[in-house]
Amino acid sequence: MQRLLRHTLAAVIAAGLTATAVPAPAQARTAPDHGDRFKRVAYFIQWGIYGRNYHVKDLDTTGAAAKLTHINYAFGSVSAGGDCVSSDAWADWQRPVPAGQSVDGVGDAEGQALNGNLNQLKKLKAKHPGLKALISLGGWSGSKYFSDAVLTPEGRVKLAASCVDLWLKGNLPGTAPGAGAGVFDGIDLDWEWPGSSGNEGNVIRPEDKQNFTLFTAELRRQMNELDRRSELTAYLPAAAAKIDAGFEVRDVFKHLTFATVQGYDLHGPWENVTGHNGNLLTDRRDPSPVKYSVDQTVRDYLSRGAPARKIVVGIPAYGQGWTGVTGGRNGLYGTATGPAPGTWAAGSDDYKNLVNKPGKRYRDLRTGSNWIYDGNEFWSYDDPATVVQKAAYIRLKGLGGSMMWSIDQDDAKASLTSALYSVLR
Repeated sequence: MQRLLRHTLAAVIAAGLTATAVPAPAQARTAPDHGDRFKRVAYFIQWGIYGRNYHVKDLDTTGAAAKLTHINYAFGSVSAGGDCVSSDAWADWQRPVPAGQSVDGVGDAEGQALNGNLNQLKKLKAKHPGLKALISLGGWSGSKYFSDAVLTPEGRVKLAASCVDLWLKGNLPGTAPGAGAGVFDGIDLDWEWPGSSGNEGNVIRPEDKQNFTLFTAELRRQMNELDRRSELTAYLPAAAAKIDAGFEVRDVFKHLTFATVQGYDLHGPWENVTGHNGNLLTDRRDPSPVKYSVDQTVRDYLSRGAPARKIVVGIPAYGQGWTGVTGGRNGLYGTATGPAPGTWAAGSDDYKNLVNKPGKRYRDLRTGSNWIYDGNEFWSYDDPATVVQKAAYIRLKGLGGSMMWSIDQDDAKASLTSALYSVLR
C-alpha cells in the first residue's frame, strides 16, 4: 500500500497535472455549499490582529473564506478554577473594529452589544452562508489546567457548562445576555496534551486519558441539550506515544464530529539535525529513531479505531528552519548549530515569507516534502505542490479533509488554501 501511495501521489506532481485534474465528486462542481464531502478547516489566531495585522476581513478579501468549511478561532482557555474563559476579551468582543478592518465596511458603533473578532466572525458567516466557526480551547500555552478541571465528574459538568454558556449561548462578561450567541457553531478541544508533556508547567496525570473521554462525552451531552447540530472536534497529536498516553481513540471519536490530527512539527530546530516539518510519507533515510510522517500518524489512528471519514489532516502554512547547517543531502539530515532567524520566532516562519526566501529549492516526491538550502540555512515547509499531494492522499485514503495552521501565514492570494480547495471539494 505504501508503494502504491508513493507512485500515485508522485504522479500527480511529476506528470505536471493541476490540482483540478484530480477528479472531484459531481455535486462539488457547482457553487460550494460548505456542507460537502470534505472538511476544509483553518485556524484564525486572535492575536493576529496585533503585530501580524491580520483581521477577520482578510479571510474574505484574500478569497480564503469562500474556500473553507470551518474556521477554528484560537484560543479560549481553561482557568485555574475550572471554567472556560477568554484569553483576550479585548480582541474577542471588546475592541471597536474600524470600518477599514470590518468585513462589511461598517465600523463598530459606540455602545453596540458585540464588538471585536466575534462580531466580525458573525459578519463573515452572514456573507458566506454555511461557513462554520468553532471556538478552540487550550493550545500550547493554554492547556495548563485542563487536567485539574476534568478530574472529577463535578468538574467535568462545571467546565462543560461554562464552555456552553460562554461560547455557545454567548453570555460574554460585560455584555448583554446572549450578545455572543450565534457566533460559534461548536467547540474544538486543543488540550496539549492529556497524559504527556506539553508546555512547561502543565498539569499532567495518568488518568487524563480516561478523563478526556469522559469530558468529551459530558460536553457532547450538554451541547446536544442546546443544539444537536453543534459540532465537537479535537486536535490530536502525531506521536504514537502521545496518542497512547492520552487518548482512548475509539471511544473519543464516538463523541466527535471529526478530529484534526497533527501533520506538522514532525521535526524542528529543537533538534540539532535537520528534517521535514510535515512530510507526507515516511523517509527510510531519516536517521531519527522514530520516523514520523503524516501517513504514519493516519495509520496509527486508523489502527486504534478512528473512522477514516472523521480524520482531518493538519497542514502547516509555516516552515521550520535551522542555521549553521552542514552535511546531509542538500542540507537534509545535516547537522545544525541552532534555529534560523524567523519573522516572529526563531526557527519558524510563514509560507508567505518563505516562498520569497533566497536559496535553492529541493523536492522529494517520494516523501511529499519540500525545502530550501542556501549552504547555511535549511527551511522545511509546504508549498502548493506538496499541499496538492497531501490533498490527493486525503482523497485516496477516504479521509475527512484538511486543516491549516494558521490562515494568516498563507499568502495574499490564499495559495495554499486554494490548492487544498481545488482537490478537496
